[in-house]
Amino acid sequence: MLLAPGAGSDSNHPCLLAIESAVSPLPVRRMDFPYRLAGRRAPDRAPVLLASVREQLQGVVDAHHVDANTVVLGGRSMGGRICSMVAAEDGVGCGLVLISYPLHPPGKPERLRTEHLPQIKVPCLFVSGDRDPFGTPDELAVATSRIAGTVTTHTIAGGRHDLKGADDEVAEVVSAWVSALGPSRPRRRAPQD
Repeated sequence: MLLAPGAGSDSNHPCLLAIESAVSPLPVRRMDFPYRLAGRRAPDRAPVLLASVREQLQGVVDAHHVDANTVVLGGRSMGGRICSMVAAEDGVGCGLVLISYPLHPPGKPERLRTEHLPQIKVPCLFVSGDRDPFGTPDELAVATSRIAGTVTTHTIAGGRHDLKGADDEVAEVVSAWVSALGPSRPRRRAPQD
């Protein structure tokens, strides 16, 4: 599993740590984006973020001798969105875990970040709060209806975008969903010389 953080956090976000613990013994790589590694606060442009996810995915493939199509991708907010764009553009992954997916900027529902969703062919899990200003449950239902893969949603009652206090619930939902993927779980491939 490859997990990416939201724009304002890093790979040690408590939610990502909780997910890693919950899906154990499945190997998990929690990544940081280049701007974070350089000590900057403002995210890089999408091409840099996409390249970073692709590089980290290749690292998971190489480290665990698995095929890219057997890795679950995802993360929180921007990190999940970028992973979903890689899955859509490259046709990789066996599933997407999208926590607090940012459908649009707060207060700007006309600026949707969903153009790539119809190209997603893998199963998706969306976990978000019912009070998230980046997208309501109704907006999420409309947006995800365009995804070709199976979509599962879980709504955190009273949850805002940060899903504060819900890390254990999120991790439990993700763990159960990943376990249900069954045969799509990572398969080993022969090491390359």
